[in-house]
Amino acid sequence: MRQQYRSPAEAERDIREIIHTQLTDTPPRLLDTATGLLCDREAQISVFKASTEYKELVSSTIKHAHLRMERTVEVVATYFRCVMLSHRWEEQEPLLDDIQNKIVYELEAVGGIVKLQSFCKIVRDSHYRWAWVDTCCIDKSNNTEVQKSLNSMFVWYRHSALTIVYLSDVPPSSKAGALAKSAWNERGWTVQEFLAPKVILFYQSNWTLYLDDHSPNHKDSAEIMQELEDGTGIDAGTLVAFRPGMTNAREKLRWVSTRRTTVEEDIAYSLFGIFDINLPVLYGEKKNALGRLLQEIVAQSGDITALDWVGKSSEFNSCLPDSITSYEVAAYKPSSPSEDEIQTSISMLRNDVTADSASKLYTLLSNLSAPRFAHRRLHLPCMVFRVTEVRRSQARDEQSYFAYEIKADGLHDLSIRTGEKLIHFSPARPFQKTVFLVRPWNHHLLDLPADDTQIIGNDTESVNDVCVPQSPSQNERGPADMDSHSRALRLIVRLGQQFSAFLLMQQRRGGGEYKRIASDQDIIAQVKDMASIHKTMDVRHLEIL
Repeated sequence: MRQQYRSPAEAERDIREIIHTQLTDTPPRLLDTATGLLCDREAQISVFKASTEYKELVSSTIKHAHLRMERTVEVVATYFRCVMLSHRWEEQEPLLDDIQNKIVYELEAVGGIVKLQSFCKIVRDSHYRWAWVDTCCIDKSNNTEVQKSLNSMFVWYRHSALTIVYLSDVPPSSKAGALAKSAWNERGWTVQEFLAPKVILFYQSNWTLYLDDHSPNHKDSAEIMQELEDGTGIDAGTLVAFRPGMTNAREKLRWVSTRRTTVEEDIAYSLFGIFDINLPVLYGEKKNALGRLLQEIVAQSGDITALDWVGKSSEFNSCLPDSITSYEVAAYKPSSPSEDEIQTSISMLRNDVTADSASKLYTLLSNLSAPRFAHRRLHLPCMVFRVTEVRRSQARDEQSYFAYEIKADGLHDLSIRTGEKLIHFSPARPFQKTVFLVRPWNHHLLDLPADDTQIIGNDTESVNDVCVPQSPSQNERGPADMDSHSRALRLIVRLGQQFSAFLLMQQRRGGGEYKRIASDQDIIAQVKDMASIHKTMDVRHLEIL
């Protein structure tokens, strides 16, 4: 009998543990839409304990101990379902002090109070008890709370029962296209607010559903998701089933490259959840916020695509951009040779490159470590080509940038445009400092066979874009089927293609520290002779300030 029944105290203790577990991924302050009061965590639990649901749960837990876990989790999860608001901040938004210990529905309906009241009524009428709004549910004067909130916000939206997007500038009965044009779609914070939730509904200015779509989840609407894809540049599949993490870092940075935040640091802070990163929030650091974020991305993932940008260098580190807008231009993607072209090049290289030299190059590159940051210094593994001549050329707009013709050992001559004024030099007039064109090393160049599943950061990505024929012919054989010499020659072919280069200048004569010279366009380089690439380039780890 004692094994079948539990005391009320034991039942309440077990229920409270489940409540705390269930509320781990929800905001600590929520609006009670039934009463209009703002409740902290203890107040939320007190409201629940006074409810009929709680009393029935205690009773059933006492009588049916073996059923207590499943039933309790279900009841608690249903009761504490929370609805989040995504919106554009406007004038006179209510803050915590404006609603603390007050009934929201009884406040004077002016400014942002109208929006708050309407939201709470929509949530209440949809049979949800709890609601959250960023304007008034966070104590902005408490730095610790702000820190925790900004690092938790993605998770809160992720675990919401519903996220309501309020489009204040979209009038009633608007036609398709109004969502993409809304100012809501220009803000930095809203990116995570539509990527994180699993259920989302768009409302117009009068709190009617966008396009009169009464489906329970607008993420299931092909029309609305296509419009959001057109407006954001994020494909509809990602909009519906986004997973946070480090994969495709460069593309994720592009998503926010044209968006704005009122506070400069927020453009970086709004990406913490998208990259599944937890960092200190330091308002007042200005552009350093973006530097810290990008440093963490490279440090955790080894992904160098975050270094692929055009514009102005950051004071944080010259290999990082000064502004998120530097990612607006799509990353340079050279055309890849066909498999037949690769095999033709490999056949030609067999006569010019010995197996020993090809193998040594392959081993050298495959053993390179990943790039890493330490104290704002980037330690970058790269293939190095010494610049032998820099010569000024005619530029169309001398006031905005300078144009230069550059020669480097082993590379075809190329042109760059930069906002920095460079010193002319040549073999006849040498420069005291070393200047390099470098190709950052990327292990993808090894063309290794992909496993069925790769785990990168906290993402689990299925690799389905590498198609391997069931019975490959000689010309279709992949890297896994090749001997070591063929695999090494295949790498040389890949190294012989065009690539996006960095221009680096030594900071002190004879020193080992370099600075990236930023360009307003990609610096596209290519080796002169594929067969002699192992002789003309150097492989190093460079320290970049």
